[in-house]
Amino acid sequence: MKIAMVSLQANPLTALRDGDAVGPRLHVAKLAEALHRQGHELTVYTRQTDERLPCRMRLDDGFAVVHLPAGPPRRLEQDDVVPHLGEFARHLQACWTDDVPDVIHAHQWTSGLAAVLSARQDALPVVQSFHDPVGGDAAGAERLVGRAAAAVVATSGHDADELVKLGVRRPVVSTVPWGVDTELFTPTGPAAARGAMSRVLTVSNLGQSAGVDDLISALPGVLWTELVVAGGRDGAEVDRLRAVAADHGVADRVTFLGHVPHSELPPLYRSADVVACPQRHEPFGVVPLEAMACGVPVVASAVGGLAESVVHAATGLLVPPREPAVLARALRSLLRDDVRRQELGFAAQDRARVRYAWDRVALEVASVYQRVLPSPPVPRRPVVLDRREEGAGV
Repeated sequence: MKIAMVSLQANPLTALRDGDAVGPRLHVAKLAEALHRQGHELTVYTRQTDERLPCRMRLDDGFAVVHLPAGPPRRLEQDDVVPHLGEFARHLQACWTDDVPDVIHAHQWTSGLAAVLSARQDALPVVQSFHDPVGGDAAGAERLVGRAAAAVVATSGHDADELVKLGVRRPVVSTVPWGVDTELFTPTGPAAARGAMSRVLTVSNLGQSAGVDDLISALPGVLWTELVVAGGRDGAEVDRLRAVAADHGVADRVTFLGHVPHSELPPLYRSADVVACPQRHEPFGVVPLEAMACGVPVVASAVGGLAESVVHAATGLLVPPREPAVLARALRSLLRDDVRRQELGFAAQDRARVRYAWDRVALEVASVYQRVLPSPPVPRRPVVLDRREEGAGV
């Protein structure tokens, strides 16, 4: 299959060279790699952000990346990219005039809008991934893209429901989860240093919806346990959470590591007894997958995609959000039972490998592509003329 992947703002080349890449940028890169491994011909189209980059590049034994001019050749925020979508769409259409793909897969709504504009002349099928719709001022454009696409890929059932509320038709929505790198995130390998206390780890952006406040509030009910908080670049948020820890008398048991590069997370996961994901809202959630791939049980809020990735009492525990007492009880039940933690950890690692490995995700995405491909014409039986008719009129 010849696949054109449109990722206007997330260049997969930078993701593959950056150990700190996360989010859509990493998703596009890993999905493209997996689709190429499965034999598909794949080209990723992205916006040129550096004049030194060649128009077309091909990874060693990999997919191609095409850099198209659209606005000034530097990094732009989403709002600043919007005025240049028309220019990007014109370049896409020119590329596809000479090199027609079988299917187009656009990531985020800006790419989707450019893709549907470019594809409509030749009626090429467009598959759209929003990666958590922005809403707000962008809701109208997202609705337009979602209705124009032949298929829309949601990352979870919760994400699919939100897309339907946005105005996307339910029959065109397919649910395919984000993947996890099961070669990087493994149970075996070095583990970060730790002390004698049990360790609960959370990896978070520290925003209000991250639920770290609830986790700190639960800590007084979980004795002889340290909480390690990785992530976040906002010093004000760290100061606020330190104050919450001081108010609950657990400041000496909470460590804030600040930002940790994505490639350095595996040893940190392996050092934990339990990984906590106390988010109050989460459309999907990659952290529990990474923890599970490392063989660490997860205690997560029963919200959004978390409730789908973590199987309660099989790969971890699900608890209601905003209830520190219940969260504390769940953490205590695991930390005092080594055998149960090991059982959950084994099951978690197996689920991550079987359900969320990138090759499995790519197979499911490719099946979505297959469903939107135009049906090949039905071969007609050749008409055999009577020889007398064949020579008639000669």
